[in-house]
Amino acid sequence: MWELLHQYRTLFIAAYVVVILVLAVYGFHRSHLVYLYFKNRKRGHTPERRFDDLPVVTVQLPIFNEMYVVERLIEAVAAIDYPHDKLEIQVLDDSTDETREIAARKCAEVRARGLDCKHLSRPTRVGYKAGALDFGLHCARGEFVAVFDADFVPNPSFLRDMIDHFTDAGVGMVQARWGHLNGDYSGLTRVQSIMLDGHFIIEHTARNRSGRFFNFNGTAGIWRRQAIEDAGGWQHDTLTEDLDLSYRAQMKGWRFIYLPDVVSPAEIPCEMNSFKSQQFRWAKGSLQTAKKILPLLFRSDLPWKVKIEAAFHLSNNVAYLFLVLLSLLLLPMLAVRGEHGWREVLLLDMPLFFGTTLSIAGFYVMTQRLGDTPVTLWQAIRRVPLALSLGIGLSINQSRAVLEGLWGGPSEFVRTPKHGMATVATAAATAGGGDSGGPVPVPASWVSKRYRAAKNLVPVIEILFATYFLATIAVAIRYHHFSSLPFLLLFLGGYLYVGVLSIHQRR
Repeated sequence: MWELLHQYRTLFIAAYVVVILVLAVYGFHRSHLVYLYFKNRKRGHTPERRFDDLPVVTVQLPIFNEMYVVERLIEAVAAIDYPHDKLEIQVLDDSTDETREIAARKCAEVRARGLDCKHLSRPTRVGYKAGALDFGLHCARGEFVAVFDADFVPNPSFLRDMIDHFTDAGVGMVQARWGHLNGDYSGLTRVQSIMLDGHFIIEHTARNRSGRFFNFNGTAGIWRRQAIEDAGGWQHDTLTEDLDLSYRAQMKGWRFIYLPDVVSPAEIPCEMNSFKSQQFRWAKGSLQTAKKILPLLFRSDLPWKVKIEAAFHLSNNVAYLFLVLLSLLLLPMLAVRGEHGWREVLLLDMPLFFGTTLSIAGFYVMTQRLGDTPVTLWQAIRRVPLALSLGIGLSINQSRAVLEGLWGGPSEFVRTPKHGMATVATAAATAGGGDSGGPVPVPASWVSKRYRAAKNLVPVIEILFATYFLATIAVAIRYHHFSSLPFLLLFLGGYLYVGVLSIHQRR
């Protein structure tokens, strides 16, 4: 076997170089977003004027089997500070379990308080979330439409904080930042918080304020109804209908605004398989959107900075596929290189370190330093290996999504299971929205809850990759590749953590 590896030594090295160059390009793109953030972060958005007469707003709540959180959601929306005669609440309920009765009962309770709260159900779930939003839009009263997923708990000031930006007739959508109801619930939710903050604090701000396209995130945003209709409406030929509509609307000339100071709290998946299901949907949907949108975008007259950033944005998950290839190449590369000298370290290991690991590590350090909870530089650095390991561990799951997005057919929109989890501190902060004013119940654990992500063989493959990296580490030690050990331990830890936790939590 070793002779065969040495026979194809040049081929392995060439493949390795190509893979790390691709990963380095995506890594340096993260660094470029950090640069754009600092260059443009003072270019905030302030409404030129306020509405003399507040417009009618329809708040759409698309739900599907959300028995643990639907009451919390409706109660929070009902507590939004906005004139009752100008507010319409649509509970777009595709549920097939007890959620339907719970939602109908809660809507009746809210109507008794004098709010326009409709409980709408469709005969079939055609189009999934996109179909539900389109169904509600046809009978909505509002000139503007806000959307909240079931795991959100919007603050009472949400509409008043954002609506005046629409006094500019060219603004089609305003997006708020996601907060985290249960960000400190577990190690998994803490790492997810870092990853989400990277997207919302740095990426969104950098793209929006530098004149590039960014996207509505499917929730915690307000649309001008005319912008939705002008862009062709909600379409369900991708799993990321929000991303798809965002690009179509901006290509039509509608401007989007991102408000990082307006935060809407949401529940983070506390179960690994639910998290992976969510990430799979986002990854596959982004590649489907790339196939649909990028050819049109590159044929348009838009500036090249918009086109190039869109290409990175929509294809970003392709990096996971190259991460899997890198995982497979590390063992043969270590074997064929033998006891290398400093020249090979500089030529091969250093680009990997600076182009991939260091760029992404710097991105996540900066994310934490810019977040709502102040952390020291050392605290931020200490958490980075966890974020890097989780990203590596997700690569099998995400590569499958990328391949399906590029060459697979349509698939079912699988919603992320929610269990009504929140930390005690966050629950106390969001309590008292309704008439009851009582404390928000805080479940101790999601384990006894009914909803679970679907099972598949991905965790088994992740465990096999972890085993593969045990062998890779053994080869590295044999050939004295000690400089490679930190990277190999990140890969081992990532695959082992994601695979073992996935199997354990299934039980």
